[in-house]
Amino acid sequence: MAIGVAAVIAGLVLGLTSTEWAVLILTICLVLILEGLNTSLELAVDLASPQLDPRAKAAKDVAAGMVLIAAIGSVAVGIALFGPKLLR
Repeated sequence: MAIGVAAVIAGLVLGLTSTEWAVLILTICLVLILEGLNTSLELAVDLASPQLDPRAKAAKDVAAGMVLIAAIGSVAVGIALFGPKLLR
């Protein structure tokens, strides 16, 4: 969450265009949504399968992997949005 706030502050300072703002906001929302889905899935799996089960672990790992992919993608978006402005 702090990274999202920092990105918004950087966007204000660097003067993002409306299109760049849209991309930034959608990226932040995507990561937060996936974090919420990951947490929900983990809680549901824990409720449905209190014992250790490799399928439960796999479900949790896949959900965590999706969050990781979104986080890596958000870094790429940040570089694309802020890189050229910072290099100027």
